[in-house]
Amino acid sequence: MSEDKYTSPLSERYASKEMQFIFSPDMKFRTWRKLWVALAEAEHELGLSVTQEQIDELKEHMDDINYETAKQREAVVRHDVMSHVYAYGEQCPKAKGIIHLGATSCYVGDNTDLIIMTKALQVIRKKLLNVIARLADFAEEYKALPTLAFTHFQPAQPTTVGKRATLWLMELLLDLEDLDYCLSSMKLLGSKGTTGTQASFLELFEGDHEKVKKVDQLIAEKMGFQGCYPVSGQTYSRKVDTRVVNVLAGIAASAQKFSNDIRLLQHLKEIEEPFEKSQIGSSAMAYKRNPMRSERIASLSRYVMVDALNPAITSSTQWFERTLDDSANKRLSVPEAFLAVDGILDLYLNVADGLVVYPKVIEKHMMAELPFMATENIMMDAVKAGGDRQELHEKIRTLSMEAGRNVKELGKENNLLELIAADPAFNLSLEELQASMNPALYTGRAKEQTEEFLRETIRPILDDNAKLLGLKADITV
Repeated sequence: MSEDKYTSPLSERYASKEMQFIFSPDMKFRTWRKLWVALAEAEHELGLSVTQEQIDELKEHMDDINYETAKQREAVVRHDVMSHVYAYGEQCPKAKGIIHLGATSCYVGDNTDLIIMTKALQVIRKKLLNVIARLADFAEEYKALPTLAFTHFQPAQPTTVGKRATLWLMELLLDLEDLDYCLSSMKLLGSKGTTGTQASFLELFEGDHEKVKKVDQLIAEKMGFQGCYPVSGQTYSRKVDTRVVNVLAGIAASAQKFSNDIRLLQHLKEIEEPFEKSQIGSSAMAYKRNPMRSERIASLSRYVMVDALNPAITSSTQWFERTLDDSANKRLSVPEAFLAVDGILDLYLNVADGLVVYPKVIEKHMMAELPFMATENIMMDAVKAGGDRQELHEKIRTLSMEAGRNVKELGKENNLLELIAADPAFNLSLEELQASMNPALYTGRAKEQTEEFLRETIRPILDDNAKLLGLKADITV
């Protein structure tokens, strides 16, 4: 790391080495050379004067890129693609004359962007599946542990810790479905020419439209894709970037929701993110255990969701067959969205893998509120014992307000059960009321919903992707 230059925190602190390499110059320029080989092979197979000897020479130097020659040439011609064509030609004198034959700069630039985004999506998919797997295990482990549920962050009808985890899982499942659709629809640009009409190839193939069409298909197959977009201007539609980054923004939104819940639970001391033995929570307050990983997830997620506006605006402002006001923005917005989500998922996996649950605190909070939650059942029991439903409803409302004042204003324990037992209208003893204070009686189908969701929806997906599971997150700081 150079201390006298700006370095992106995404590289220094957050993104994995794997994702950084995908968006590295070396990956880009290696892919350019693979594309030039694929083009030469396609032209050879379709009858142009490109020889196997020339192709073999190109393949021989596909990976040993002479960067210094390209750099020196670019200082003269101010064109990155032509500088690399020149450098490749210096290494391949026999093939020099056929490198990039019939193509524009977008042939290597745009196809490489599509290839790189596809590879990056595959990495994101792998990490997303691993987060889903870890949360599934967590949900299974705590599927029956009752906990207070919240609406408006006010205590509401109980749920279970595992059922709450299925809410996080459900959002990630939606993200996975969007990602898989996006991946399945990724295509290459092919070689469409300066305005997308393939005019240069029609000239090369002397008006043979079928051979011109075949060029694109051969290039796609050689690069591992099913096909190319059927029409384009000089570039592929920047709407593709919008679609891809929107998937990333969706993952970021799901991750931030999870991180917000963990931060709130850590405040309640019910569930905490992992905290290492020598970790410092605060420079001033040595006792603190701040949820810094969840906070970092939220911070990076916010960045990605805002960044998703960039490709959308870029795609909407392209003029006719192409302009170049996309380039600088694309170089920033797309790679950084991937690098940030890569870091987010590493953090998410790390947090999910080390969540610490405190059942005693959860039970304490539950029991403090449960008398209020149980009032409907208590009222029904009292009606069965001969009481008047309307009268009992008003009495429970009044007594609940009194118990609430005791808790909030006087700092006392919740004495609602004692107040109800003391009222002869209910005809219920304190012992009978306390017997109804089993939290499991009030969680509905939370446990069963969790079991069904994991068994019927999540586990089949994880079984189908078993080879991708088993990752451990490497957190840099």
